[in-house]
Amino acid sequence: MSNDQRIGNIFLDEKSVVRRAAHVEHERKVAVYDLLEENYFLPAGGHDGPFNLHLSIEENRLIFDIRAENDSAVDCFSLPLNSFRRIVKDYFMICESYFEAIKTAPPSRIEALDMGRRGLHNEGSDILRDRLEGKVEIDKPTSRRLFTLICVLHIKA
Repeated sequence: MSNDQRIGNIFLDEKSVVRRAAHVEHERKVAVYDLLEENYFLPAGGHDGPFNLHLSIEENRLIFDIRAENDSAVDCFSLPLNSFRRIVKDYFMICESYFEAIKTAPPSRIEALDMGRRGLHNEGSDILRDRLEGKVEIDKPTSRRLFTLICVLHIKA
């Protein structure tokens, strides 16, 4: 795998990002950091990277604006948010339960919620990889981190 087949910078549309609870903001920061540290991202057409990825939401669509390092356009496409709405809602619901349980619940309850949270996160990242097929090739860790960022953007939608 080439070092150029990756996201070098990621930009979240600040109009789309709503500052939420501290744990959500923490998840966003961790996802961005982890994504930039290690990812595999190859747009269709065999373009040279690394890439600048601009993520935003417009008119109920998730916009992927992919640019070269010099900011020249590589590709821009959108995905309907409806395909993520249920999984994002379920993911945030279980995350809220998990963060609430950490305060008082027994370890077995926390562990069960965490397993459910990870399962929904995996399901969401699989949906993302399916929707990106033919547009961008990504690996599982990259899809997990991008799914986290989509959740953060999706909060407002």
